[in-house]
Amino acid sequence: MRNWVKNENVQMTAIAFATAVGAQFKINPFREDYFRIGLGVSILLFLLMIMPHLSYVKTGILTGIANLLFQSADLINHVQTVSILESMRDNLGAGVYYVVFAYGLSMFKHRFHEMQPLLLGGLITCIDFSSNLVELLFRGMLSGTNIFYMKEWLYLLVVGGLRSYFVIGLYNSIAVRQMRLLHAEQEKRMEQMLSVNSGLYGEVFYLKKAMNTIEGITADSYDLYRDLREQDMNQYSQRTLGIAQQIHEVKKDSQRILAGLLKLYDNEKAVNMSLSEVLSFASKANRKYSEMLHKQVKIDIEQQYDCESPYYIPLLTVMNNLIANAIEAIEHDGTIRIRIYEQEENVHFVVMDSGKGVPEAKRDVIFEPGYTTKFNEVGIAATGIGLSHVRDIVQSLAGQIKVESAPPGETGTTFVIAIPKINLIKGADVDDTFYHDRG
Repeated sequence: MRNWVKNENVQMTAIAFATAVGAQFKINPFREDYFRIGLGVSILLFLLMIMPHLSYVKTGILTGIANLLFQSADLINHVQTVSILESMRDNLGAGVYYVVFAYGLSMFKHRFHEMQPLLLGGLITCIDFSSNLVELLFRGMLSGTNIFYMKEWLYLLVVGGLRSYFVIGLYNSIAVRQMRLLHAEQEKRMEQMLSVNSGLYGEVFYLKKAMNTIEGITADSYDLYRDLREQDMNQYSQRTLGIAQQIHEVKKDSQRILAGLLKLYDNEKAVNMSLSEVLSFASKANRKYSEMLHKQVKIDIEQQYDCESPYYIPLLTVMNNLIANAIEAIEHDGTIRIRIYEQEENVHFVVMDSGKGVPEAKRDVIFEPGYTTKFNEVGIAATGIGLSHVRDIVQSLAGQIKVESAPPGETGTTFVIAIPKINLIKGADVDDTFYHDRG
């Protein structure tokens, strides 16, 4: 059934039939009753525009034949004294019209999407008018009537213009809707891709840090092995050597995992993204997060500076962590204010929340690995790597992060990040230790 619908010959026949039926709904602009203008042209034009893969000339020929048969049968039905040959002679011009009209469209069908709507409407109007003139010429030759009526020609031009622009407007409205749906789908996929890349970036970041730690432990183990061997403590030296070898195997496994992750995460940063886009994605994702936690959180953004940055994934990871932490700090409802501004050589990112805040005595340790204020329902602490993660990423960009008290009379926490502007724009002065632990 599906193959039958996709068959081009079936599609062209269906267009011809629909056009012939639509042509039965018509108006008579001239004094002569034999010249009629119906909806068939509009139907044919619209269907051809949405199905450019079809042969326009073949479709026009089939449409002309179908229209000739329908019009002739209709004329015989209303005028009993008219013969079949007379009826087909009177309607041959209408059939020729569709052939000429489809042929004219075929000359420009591959440029429909490139042309401006006004220009395209004018072009189709000219094709419509020329096809009408050919139809008049055929009618004049076959019936011997005068076709040179300037008033009627002008009327044909106006009707052709109205018909053309109406169909183009309908076609463009459908095309715009499809583009909006496609844009929404692309935006959704972009959000999913950024979410995955942000998480993947964190894994790569911390795996590289772990590699540095493993390298240090391996070196210390071999040093301890040599010291023990020099002291003739062979039993302990051999055990230490075995531990060092096991750590080395862990390092090789970690390298394989890291190599696989780096294939997925492009560290070349060939694509840039603006800070406003980063904020938009981060705020949109965390609004959904607040809804998932059944919290009423309003996120306000005040952006006084914007630029394109190749480090949009690290920035997105930082903003996601800070905004998510702010949402978690708010009990039921509250506000998160995000501000970006430029001051001297730095770009400042400020995240303020109306949550319970951080005690002043603990502000010096909140960025340390393992520190957390979050416990689940059975009293088990969270991993506590969030703010430590944020600090390390900010430092990798030669930036600084600090926590401040809420303004007098208000509750909550304010995180302020300062990153050199040149590092955000071009990545200057960010050396090969970009992912290494600077703590």
